[in-house]
Amino acid sequence: MASSEMQLLGFLLSLAGLGATAVAACMVEWRRFDEGSGLLQQTYEGLWMTCTGQIGGRMTCESYESLFKLPIEIQATRSVMLLSIFLSGVALMASTAGMKCTRFMDGNDRTKATVAMVGGIIFMISGVLTLAITSWYVQQIIQSFFGSRHLTRYEFGNAVFVSWGGAVSTLVGGAFLSCRRCSRSLLFRPSSTPGTDYV
Repeated sequence: MASSEMQLLGFLLSLAGLGATAVAACMVEWRRFDEGSGLLQQTYEGLWMTCTGQIGGRMTCESYESLFKLPIEIQATRSVMLLSIFLSGVALMASTAGMKCTRFMDGNDRTKATVAMVGGIIFMISGVLTLAITSWYVQQIIQSFFGSRHLTRYEFGNAVFVSWGGAVSTLVGGAFLSCRRCSRSLLFRPSSTPGTDYV
């Protein structure tokens, strides 16, 4: 695969990962509780609000009133997800400027290649943060589920899978962008001297 095509693929994967991460952060289905033997009522809790309602019926949602009253897993997950989205935004701007198919910094190929690699590395850091915090959040729910003696036991919802998918996509895309093969010809290309460009 040509280096420019690999860069473009990495950029698109990272962009998709950023979108999935942002969607997951806004979703309310981070954890779920089904109430009743017939599962007639469901309660969803997200990073920003909680929703309650009957299956197939209308859901009533309320935003969290106080940050300090939230469980630690929600506070930590919210903070790290926002940090991950911010880092992906920075990486997106850097990658756009450093890709071969853009006109930014024309005439300075080595700088473009370096900027693209830095953008890819930041994307990878963002993906690792999302993957780590989502896995930790799921671990907290699992521990609470098996360790709780109360009837209210939460299970993780669809937002977790969307977040994992976004993290993996961001990681793979960042790896493509930061791959040295993509920019080796620019970073390590020997300077041509007069009289040596012919056979």
